[in-house]
Amino acid sequence: MKIKTKLPEWGTSIFTVMSRMAAENNAINLAQGFPDFNCDDELLELVHHFQKKGFNQYAPMQGVPALRKSISEKIEKIYRKLYNPETEITITAGATQALYTAMTSVVEKGDEVILFEPAYDSYVPDVISNGGVPVYVQLNPNDYSYNWDLVRKKISSKTKAIIINSPHNPTGSLITRSDIQEFEKITQGTNILIISDEVYEHITFDNNKHISLASSDELSKRTFVISSFGKTYHTTGWKMGYCAAPENLTKEFRKMHQFIVFSANTPVQYAYAEFMKQEERYLSLGKFYQEKRDIFTAAIKDSKLKIKGCDGTFFQLLDYSNISNKSDMEFSEYLTKEIGVAVIPLSPFYEDRKSRSLIRVCFAKSDEVLRKAASKLKKL
Repeated sequence: MKIKTKLPEWGTSIFTVMSRMAAENNAINLAQGFPDFNCDDELLELVHHFQKKGFNQYAPMQGVPALRKSISEKIEKIYRKLYNPETEITITAGATQALYTAMTSVVEKGDEVILFEPAYDSYVPDVISNGGVPVYVQLNPNDYSYNWDLVRKKISSKTKAIIINSPHNPTGSLITRSDIQEFEKITQGTNILIISDEVYEHITFDNNKHISLASSDELSKRTFVISSFGKTYHTTGWKMGYCAAPENLTKEFRKMHQFIVFSANTPVQYAYAEFMKQEERYLSLGKFYQEKRDIFTAAIKDSKLKIKGCDGTFFQLLDYSNISNKSDMEFSEYLTKEIGVAVIPLSPFYEDRKSRSLIRVCFAKSDEVLRKAASKLKKL
């Protein structure tokens, strides 16, 4: 039987490939973005509590009311934007599902979707699988800032949406107030929608603050704001996220959501709703990960690797051009198999797949693992 694939240029995700290679070679896995330490015991006990209480059947399609209320209160407190938990917040089976659902709810055949490179690997397949046309805008290569003049040139009568990601994976850059102002000018008076991937919202460094598109009166009217519990509470395997959007967008989002997944894990939703009452848990996350970033970068500062700037997320870019002329794919394989440290090459984050002598490492690891990996990398 012959099947026409919707994604002819895609195979297995680079994250799966490198994590498998790490396991096969017993390498330290700094590739895929997940912590190697457990979540808080109290959160585990809360999940067990609600399981034993019998909260083990389908949650409401839009999510448990208590959790949607907690999210609404958090967004209002931090970003000064009130989303109605009944009509404007939806709980999803992870941010990846939320991104796909948002795309599916608005993108039609022939619609253009602008996205910024390097781009997280699910964005382009989401666009293409819905018949859309990805339009690429590269971030400035020195500091990964936005080139708004180029964005203006890329906008056409077919532009349906723009995808934003801040804090940015894989570069760790942040959207700024001036970016927000430019974005407002560009979209004002248009029907352009925005999908804002903000899963690392609580992981920013050096006194920098995340600026959510929810905080903009102009942009929030047209934006699906998407975030994740996995990155915030060290529970990536639970696959829980949410989407906050104005009622008219949420209505379309939920039409697709109910047929893609219907609802998300019930006892985990109740546990998060209770755990979110402890605001310090997420407000202190930036400090927690900044310490890990600093431990790792201090440990490799005398190596031949050049450390790129990192203002957020738990990823660090490293330039290896002083060490090797290998492509980033070849160099990543070499590091994994010969040096014993698995990393992610940057080329899969670009449409042209061109090597730029850059690799991404994840520092959401124990301090011991970070120092051990740094020791191996310093020998290069």
